[in-house]
Amino acid sequence: MTINATPNTILNVNTDTIFALSSGAGRAGVAVIRLSGPMAGATLCALLGRDTLPKARHAVYAPIRDPKTDERLDDAVAIYFAGPASFTGEDVVELHVHGGRAVIDGVLECLAVQPGLRIAEPGEYTRRAFENGKMDLTAAEGIADLIDCETAAQRRQAVRQMAGELGALYEDWRARLMKALAYIEADIDFPDEDLPGGIVPVVRGDLASVYAEIGKHLADNRRGERLREGFQIVILGAPNAGKSSLLNRLAQRDAAIVSEIAGTTRDMIEVHLDLGGFPVTMVDTAGLRESRDVIESEGVRRATARAEDADLRLVVVDRNDWPDIDAEAARLIDGNTILLVNKVDGADGTGSLRDDVPTLWSGTSAVGMALELPVLPISAMTGQGVESLLQLLETRVKEGLDFAGPVPLTRLRHRKALEGASDHLDRGLQTDIAELAAEDVRLAVREIGKITGRVDVEDLLDIIFGDFCIGK
Repeated sequence: MTINATPNTILNVNTDTIFALSSGAGRAGVAVIRLSGPMAGATLCALLGRDTLPKARHAVYAPIRDPKTDERLDDAVAIYFAGPASFTGEDVVELHVHGGRAVIDGVLECLAVQPGLRIAEPGEYTRRAFENGKMDLTAAEGIADLIDCETAAQRRQAVRQMAGELGALYEDWRARLMKALAYIEADIDFPDEDLPGGIVPVVRGDLASVYAEIGKHLADNRRGERLREGFQIVILGAPNAGKSSLLNRLAQRDAAIVSEIAGTTRDMIEVHLDLGGFPVTMVDTAGLRESRDVIESEGVRRATARAEDADLRLVVVDRNDWPDIDAEAARLIDGNTILLVNKVDGADGTGSLRDDVPTLWSGTSAVGMALELPVLPISAMTGQGVESLLQLLETRVKEGLDFAGPVPLTRLRHRKALEGASDHLDRGLQTDIAELAAEDVRLAVREIGKITGRVDVEDLLDIIFGDFCIGK
């Protein structure tokens, strides 16, 4: 049988054709198995038992058979994407098969013994797309974020990055700096054509403009990174104040052990919540007190460290202790703190909510800063006041993570590269010596290029794409 399935010309030729299950593992109605590479078309023809490829981008419903045994593996929908007009830029085949485990295993085992095929590495499809010029690194990272996102806000940010908004912003800065660099280098190479005073003062305005825009981009309070990782809320307070009960109430399940024995919680317990479409990590911590117990002391140390890095702190105070606040918890109070007076459902057992708790607390932080903090009466046991707490938390989280305007920074590596570019531009703006300015602008261009992949970033690729799942 002669197979008319010559691979299309692509930008980056890979000798291997890769395959993997691209849909989720487990029992399902439909599973998608993807092939990419020079043998994708020939393999599809072999599976379908035909001489010619189906029309590109047209779905074909037909039996697929093992080319060696002629065993019927499944009735599938097959789609052929001719490179370079495909996700990876190579010839790509998608097999939509029934999602039973035995069906998937049968097809994968069949593909594994076909000539020139091998199982894909994690992230290899997207890496090939990047290497074939189908996207830059920021868009590739946006795909990874879209796969991992759990809330609507994370999805919106990932979609914008995947669509190229972040890459376009960085490429605009790079292009403007490249233009300024070209002028400076022309001035160096052709000194007889010098403008009065040199070219550096002429392009300084363009350099200063990019420098200012990068500075504004960096001063985003890390919203994009926090949105990817989740808004961190730490629950603090003395032992038996009701911290674990509050965590269970917010999680709507028994995430933490609740006991009347002080010091039950000795390590941090995390619960992931979706508040108004934003990701939140709620952390219950060990009761803050001095202890001779080595394990409990370590729990208190970890609680303190986690609280210092938190986006918001909930300090829980037993109503019987109010308005006195535990000294260890008071040391961690700042403007990002909400005070919760717990167990306010009435000492008489009637369940009535106490109304003698003020709505604001005035005091000073550990560094002597005057503070005025909200105070909410709650009962973690009965749920009274928790709805008001959730509303306040949703407002605080939205204020901390919502971002209007250009898509924000989403990764530490972007921030480090832009900080480096900013430093080089700052130095370049301080000199009128063309050679020194050119070198600083060149280094700034290189730092921005590292983000999008416009320079040699081979050392970064294994790290970036290694975080992807197999099949993407």
